[in-house]
Amino acid sequence: MKRCLGLLMIFWGMFASGAALRCYKCSDYTGRCENVQECTYEDSCISLSERGGKTIRQCIRYTDCDNSRLTQMYPAISGFTYRCCSSSLCNTGNAAALAASTSTAALAVLGSTVALLWGQRS
Repeated sequence: MKRCLGLLMIFWGMFASGAALRCYKCSDYTGRCENVQECTYEDSCISLSERGGKTIRQCIRYTDCDNSRLTQMYPAISGFTYRCCSSSLCNTGNAAALAASTSTAALAVLGSTVALLWGQRS
């Protein structure tokens, strides 16, 4: 029974943390973004804010989350700040939504760890 429960927890942890990444996709000044896009396995989410107040949110290759690469990708933007993240819908401006997506990922990792430790005791 313990072994079955351990396996079930492992599969739950893998499923919860392995779901496809989704990011908000928009480019506006309001900060309200409702469009969502599915990303590839190589992607992370980005929230890039122009000095003038415009914010771009989308999927982006994880390897492109670098200041020099972003400067090449967005040559028309002279000054910006950015944040890349790797949990679903983490590129929101809403701090509560960001905290919720981070805690969901942490819970999935914790569940997998407990399941692995439980399985070793059997």
